[in-house]
Formats: sequence, structure tokens, C-alpha cells
Amino acid sequence: MTHKITVPFIKGMKDKKEAITVLTAYDYQMASLLDKSGIDILLVGDSLGNVIYGFDNTLPVTMEMMIAHTAAVVRGRQKALIVADMPFMSYQASTEDAIRNSGRLVKEAGAEAVKLEGGASIAETVRRIVGIDIPVMGHIGLKPQSVNAMGGYKIQGRKKEERKKLIDDARAIEEAGAFAIVLEGIPADAAKEITLCLSIPTIGIGAGPDCDGQVLVINDLLGLSDFKPKFVRNFAFLSESITDAVKDYIQEVKEKTFPSKEESFGEQDIP
Repeated sequence: MTHKITVPFIKGMKDKKEAITVLTAYDYQMASLLDKSGIDILLVGDSLGNVIYGFDNTLPVTMEMMIAHTAAVVRGRQKALIVADMPFMSYQASTEDAIRNSGRLVKEAGAEAVKLEGGASIAETVRRIVGIDIPVMGHIGLKPQSVNAMGGYKIQGRKKEERKKLIDDARAIEEAGAFAIVLEGIPADAAKEITLCLSIPTIGIGAGPDCDGQVLVINDLLGLSDFKPKFVRNFAFLSESITDAVKDYIQEVKEKTFPSKEESFGEQDIP
């Protein structure tokens, strides 16, 4: 794929029944690798609070962090669509805050869309952001920014009334103008029902195989962390490879076999 991926293109993928691929990225080098691999969307997730900064949850993540990491990701990509998370309290206090901060992610960092967590309660905020021509991706179900209210990271939509609320929330976000919506931590049959009732794409994470696309945290996909919930598949085990490589490096430095003569500069290298 050689063309630049845009919001209208992503929306059209649902009509074509073409699966949408999404991965998180937080830095230039990883963004470049994922982009060259052909990923559709790079999500600069506030999950960077966990995997980059070591926080227990995403709540401490700031706008400044999101802007810096988004800008780095933007510099590393050529084709993928860049979506940036709106961090906790960057949009909840007022619509004015939401508009200002979404604008900062676009203007200062180069994001092409922003993602907000929430359903009907933030529909008007979504509408206002879309109204100034900033594309919005929604996010319902298990919402990491609501970890305290949910009492932990729990599957959402198991009960009939919870499922109805999820459908109502999804429709509210669609009607507000979002171009896509993330479904996280939702039973597969509920996610399928939501996907079928929406005209915009659904992106699943822990929501079964029937969403219009899937997203994973890149660190989980590559096996870089010990965290492995049921919905994660390790497509590589780089933590083992990295540990082995560092151990080899330590051993060779200790044994003074690195650097070798060939890896050292001599008189022949002087211009």
C-alpha cells in the first residue's frame, strides 16, 4: 500500500469489509517500523503511562507527554493515520478544554485525529470537536481512565442492562460524528451486535473477532512485558531476545572480547 491513509479511507474500509489494523506507537523508531510494515493506524495511546513511564494506570499522563510522543510518532511515519489519545482531564472539565487540547494535539504534535473515552455523556464534546474539523475516535466498554469508578479493569457488558447502555453509548458517539470507535473489554457477542448496528468502524481490543478492526499495545504484541491478559497474543518474545543479547554484551565486555581489533579505530582510519 503506497497511498496515505486518511479518515475517509478508514471509514470506507468497513463498507469494503476490509479489516482495519491498529497498533500503539510512542516513539520515532517504532512508528517508522510499524509504518513500513503496512499498519493502517498508529495510536499514540495514553497507555504510554504504563509501558513508557511505569505508572500503575493512565491517569497521571499529561498533555505535554501526549504532545511530545505524538510528535515523535508523526516524524516516523509516512502512510499510517495518526490518532492521539486525549489524556485524563484534558476534555472532562469543559468543552472549551476539550476543543483547546484536541487542537493542541493537531497543531503542535501533528495528530490527524484524537480519541476520547466515554459514551453518551461526552457526545456533545465529541460533536463540538468534530465541528471544528478534528476527527474523533470514540472508546467505550472498559475505559482505563475510569479505572477508579469501575473498581479495576473489568469486562463490561455482561448484564443485559449494561449491554443496552453500551449500544446506546455507541450510537450516541456515532451520531455525534465520530469516524470510528474502540470497543474494549466487551464480550464478543456484544461487540458483534454493536458492530452490526453502527455505520462507523469498530476497533476491538478484548472484544472478539467480529469488530471491523483490532488494536493491541505494541509492547504486548512483541512480548516485551510480563502483562498478558486473555485477549493478547504474543507475536514475538523480544524480552527474551533482549535479555540474552544484553547478557552476551556484558560477558564480552567483562572478558574484553568487545570491542575487537576490527571494531576499533586505527591509524588507517585517520583521514
